[in-house]
Amino acid sequence: MAKTILIVDDSSSMRQTVGMALKKAGYEVVDACDGRDALTKLDGRKYNLIISDVNMPNMDGISFVKAAKQLANYRFTPVIMLTTESGETLKNEGRAAGVKAWVVKPFQPAQMLEAVQKLILP
Repeated sequence: MAKTILIVDDSSSMRQTVGMALKKAGYEVVDACDGRDALTKLDGRKYNLIISDVNMPNMDGISFVKAAKQLANYRFTPVIMLTTESGETLKNEGRAAGVKAWVVKPFQPAQMLEAVQKLILP
């Protein structure tokens, strides 16, 4: 059975780019346009990984991760932040919220897939 990944980004082109790379690698993809939209998709279905942007309208990535980690079904779901932000303060805030990896845009699909493979258990 294919592993399912939730992509959260306000940029439709970024969701498309990341989604294509993941689908090509054999993953199923669900996408959301911001943190609030993503929370509606945390409806009990199994996600093996969440990839989220930080800067989004309605609900930013860090707030989304904090909210997702409060839900029993997603407490242990690994999260990768895929963002233009690279500041240590924000990274530390992300780690404290439960983020497992930080990939800075622009990124190489191979770099992101490597991070995905490290966090998704076989």
